[in-house]
Amino acid sequence: MSAHLLGRRQLLQGAAAAALPLSMFGCSSDKAAKRAPLVVGGLPVTCNLTLPVSCSAKIAINKANPGGPQFEYEYSKYSGWPEIKESLMANRIQAGYMLAPLVMDLADKKIPVKIVSLGHRSGAVIMVREDSTYQHFTELAGKRIAIPSRFAVDFLFLRKMLARENMSPKDIEIVEMPPPDMPAALYAKAVDAYCTGEPFGAAAQRAGYARVLKMTRDEWRNYICCCLTVREELIAENRPLVQDLVNTIQGAGEWLDQKQDNRNKAVAIAAGKGFFNQDPNILKFVMENPTDRVTYGDLRMIREEFEDLMRLSMEAGTIKHAIPYETYIDDSFVKAAKSATIPL
Repeated sequence: MSAHLLGRRQLLQGAAAAALPLSMFGCSSDKAAKRAPLVVGGLPVTCNLTLPVSCSAKIAINKANPGGPQFEYEYSKYSGWPEIKESLMANRIQAGYMLAPLVMDLADKKIPVKIVSLGHRSGAVIMVREDSTYQHFTELAGKRIAIPSRFAVDFLFLRKMLARENMSPKDIEIVEMPPPDMPAALYAKAVDAYCTGEPFGAAAQRAGYARVLKMTRDEWRNYICCCLTVREELIAENRPLVQDLVNTIQGAGEWLDQKQDNRNKAVAIAAGKGFFNQDPNILKFVMENPTDRVTYGDLRMIREEFEDLMRLSMEAGTIKHAIPYETYIDDSFVKAAKSATIPL
C-alpha cells in the first residue's frame, strides 16, 4: 500500500460526506456514489473475510436501493499488523481490522481508537511438518516455533497450550515472523512449527508438507482475534456510517455461516486482485477442512471474553496493567445492529 494512495484516501474520507469521485479497487467502482468510500484496512487472512464480503455486498445494496444511504466501503490490503497500526495511529485510515490486544494497548496510550465489532471466531492453527514425529503438543519442547507477533492472539493460543501441558514459554524457542513467510520456513526446516491464522496453515497443509497439530476450533472455541476498529473522530463525525458498516459486517458474518454455497461465493470474491489476491483453492480449503475451521456467525461483543484476553495479555507481558473495557470498546453499534441482508 503506497503512502501517496493512503494520503489521498485520508483526504477523501476525512469527511465521509464528501462527494469526490474515487476510482480504486474494491468497493469504489460505483461512479454514482454520493460519498467517498470509507477505507477499511485489512490483511489477506480468512479472519478478515467479512470485510471483502461487506464491501462487495454494499455495492449491490446501493444499486438495489439508490434512494437509501449510499455508504461505501473500500478494502485496503496490508501485509502486516504493524502497518495497519501505523496507518490508524497516523489517521491515514480511520477503520481497519486489528488484533484485539493491540487495540487495547493503543487505547491505553491515548490513541483514539475503539473496537466496534468482532470480525470472526476461531481460525488459528499450530502446524508441524507432515514428516515430523510430533503427535502431541508436549513434543514441541525445545523446538523453534514461529508466531506473527507477541500481540497476536495466536501467541496467547500458544501460551494457553503451554499452560495446559504444564509447560512455559521457556520450554520452547519463539520467533516472530510474518505469517506469509511461515509455510516456507517450515518447509525449509527453519522452524519446527508455527502458530498463526489461516490461510497460512492451509497453504502448507494443502501443499502436502504440513499437518495441523492443534486448532482453536478444538482447543479455544470462542477464540477472538481480529476486530473492526475505528478512530473515535469517525464515531463523532458520522455515527450512521459506523453503524451501517457494523450492520453490514454482522450481516456478512451470518451470511457466511448460513451455507457452504455462500462461503464459495465469498472465496471467489476474496481471492480477486482487489482483495486478498490469493489462490482460491487455498481459501476454499480453509472453508471446508473442516467447515468450522473459522466461523463468522457469532460476532457478539462479550465483555468477559475481552477481559479474558486482557488477563492473558497481562500474563504474557504485552499489556502492562488492566485497562477498563470502556477505554478500548464501543459496543453501542453491535447492541443497535440490524444485520444487513447480503445480496450476493
